[in-house]
Amino acid sequence: MRFLPGHAVTSDLTYGDVFLVPSASDVTSRFDVDLSSSDGTGTTVPVVVANMTAVAGRRMAETVARRGGLTVIPQDQPTDVVADIVASVKSRHPVVESAVEVAPHDTVHSALTLIGKRAHGAAVVVADGRPVGVVTAADCSGVDQFTQVAEVMSGDPTVVSLDVLTQAGARGLEAAFDTLHTSRRRFSPVVDGDRLVGVLTRTGALRSSIYAPALDAEGRLRVAAAVGINGDVKAKTAELLEAGIDVLVVDTAHGHQRKMLDALEAVRALDPQVPVVAGNVVTAAGVRDLVAAGADIVKVGVGPGAMCTTRMMTAVGRPQFSAVLECAEEARRLGKHVWADGGVRHPRDVALALAAGASQVMVGSWFAGTHESPGDLHDDGTGRLYKESFGMASARAVAARTRDGSPFERARKALFEEGISHSRMYLDPHRPGVEDLLDHITSGVRSACTYVGARTLAELAERAVVGVQSAAGYDEGRPLPESW
Repeated sequence: MRFLPGHAVTSDLTYGDVFLVPSASDVTSRFDVDLSSSDGTGTTVPVVVANMTAVAGRRMAETVARRGGLTVIPQDQPTDVVADIVASVKSRHPVVESAVEVAPHDTVHSALTLIGKRAHGAAVVVADGRPVGVVTAADCSGVDQFTQVAEVMSGDPTVVSLDVLTQAGARGLEAAFDTLHTSRRRFSPVVDGDRLVGVLTRTGALRSSIYAPALDAEGRLRVAAAVGINGDVKAKTAELLEAGIDVLVVDTAHGHQRKMLDALEAVRALDPQVPVVAGNVVTAAGVRDLVAAGADIVKVGVGPGAMCTTRMMTAVGRPQFSAVLECAEEARRLGKHVWADGGVRHPRDVALALAAGASQVMVGSWFAGTHESPGDLHDDGTGRLYKESFGMASARAVAARTRDGSPFERARKALFEEGISHSRMYLDPHRPGVEDLLDHITSGVRSACTYVGARTLAELAERAVVGVQSAAGYDEGRPLPESW
């Protein structure tokens, strides 16, 4: 990456301070762009779901991995729970989406509670392992909540055979899409014989022809997990590795400290055969020290997250574009990589982080307002749906992480917080699922690559020309939803 001639950099920059300059390009299609990472994590799109309790869970992990990304399970989850999540994710089909299942005798209330957990907006009614019907939120509207599902479901659903779906190349996906299109269905159960395997939507078939799942050596979906720097780091890491995680993230807000270096030493003593990520830092010196201590990938970002109050509380941090640029350069010199953690609000920000040299971009709060995040859906009274989110340095998160401490110690620690404990993250009615947001992000990044003339992320970081802009310049790029 280089700056546009004449664009002198006199201060640190955020993503909003800069723009990509179009260059001569022979990349004629977005589909000619390979978004695979080269950092050893096995992702095919450069998106990592941040280890936030309100964002990263089993539904998020399997859905994102199916589209090529990676989810980091938070450190405040007990290791037996993490092991259960890992086993669940790795048991899922790499193409077929997991179904929301209900029984014919379940109530409409139960069905409605579960339907909101997945973006496809329907549940499969299952009896003895066979799909006997499909029920949607519309089917449940205006009926008594204790009505049995069998009374409102659409019976004898059109199904897609797993044998057809898994034909070589794109033929199976196209055949499955044609089945749904011909039957005027947007959603169909997938069966192996007569047993339910999962579901397929028309959009899902299209996505599976574009995205490649992030798979381990045994063809299972990938998932990561985080460990903190306090307590018995070595023991917890050993349990996470035993659970089968694919990437280990050693995580704390201030990564450039002695306890982080000690934690990395404990982790390396186990000789983990997975990539080790550590952070967060914002300087080349931080990268050097963490790499020397054993990090393969360094997480960059202090204070840019939507739920983070660190900069306002402490004045500590650094504008994210400059932090990523400096840290990526140092990591590259050492033969390592960085993840850009936080501060992305639009697809352009992801493209800029990758242009600055990040191998992946971590997304947190942006994904909190999706069907796949762990929280329950709430209605704000006007019909708008939202989920609650909170920062991982907030009093709420600290209370969860210190649940084993004494009431006195927990109360002491809760006095000090650097994050928001309660925030409403509204679902975008046009992009209510995490896959919708991945489409949004990756289409922007792919298009950015075509403008720059890059077929890979490495070429994007090499060829990118960046300019510095005023606030008015940034505002000029915003679309106008209404006439002026």
